[in-house]
Amino acid sequence: MKNIIQFLISNNDNTYTAEGVNIPIVTEGKTFEELKTNILDAVKLFFKGEDSASLDFGPTPSILTSFEIPLL
Repeated sequence: MKNIIQFLISNNDNTYTAEGVNIPIVTEGKTFEELKTNILDAVKLFFKGEDSASLDFGPTPSILTSFEIPLL
């Protein structure tokens, strides 16, 4: 059972995009704060009406984000 929901964050064309690594969610925002709010809303919506165990998550999973930094 997983206790961490992972997202990879990138910034392209002045838009932040978060892609779920172990959950089928993609969301975006114009600022990092907007993206953070959108991630929380998307995760709440994903789990709404679902038993987290049926989705292979513990009762109170945490969200971990990683920010992608291109070399060039």
